Amino acid sequence: MTTYVLTAIGDDRPGLVAALAAAVDEHGGSWVDSQLALLAGKFAGIVQVDLPDEAVQDFLSALEGLEAEVGLAVEAAVAEQTAPPGPARALRLHLLGQDRTGMVREVTTALRSQGATIDGLRSWTREAPEGGGMLFEAEAELRLPTESDEADVREALETIAAELMVDLELDAPG
Repeated sequence: MTTYVLTAIGDDRPGLVAALAAAVDEHGGSWVDSQLALLAGKFAGIVQVDLPDEAVQDFLSALEGLEAEVGLAVEAAVAEQTAPPGPARALRLHLLGQDRTGMVREVTTALRSQGATIDGLRSWTREAPEGGGMLFEAEAELRLPTESDEADVREALETIAAELMVDLELDAPG
């Protein structure tokens, strides 16, 4: 078996996931894990699949046909076999404040400086109540190496929260 990570993007329409799932199944593959989303009229996904070695070439050819067939562009990369991450603590981050440029950059730079890894990030904007402009909101799942101090991460984020004038919560996943 060979493990692939697929990235897929296309204009949203019914049947995109079904077409991709059919290609995996028709080549004896197994859909292992995925994250799929719709943003600004575009469907995007990342999918991990396992395929029998003898079916790989036919599968890769079938993926090329999906763009013409259903409008889904798919790239496939062999998943690198890496050692599992070392011991870590899971944290959850929630941020809410007035939307402005550079927020994601500043927060992620602070996280990087503390050795944190972002396992998942979801962000969005929405109108503030009573015509108060746009709000930016983000949620992230973080992994902090055991040798890192959670208090240092919290301090780095609170400094940024004060500068950006945002509410920021950092706690263990619930």
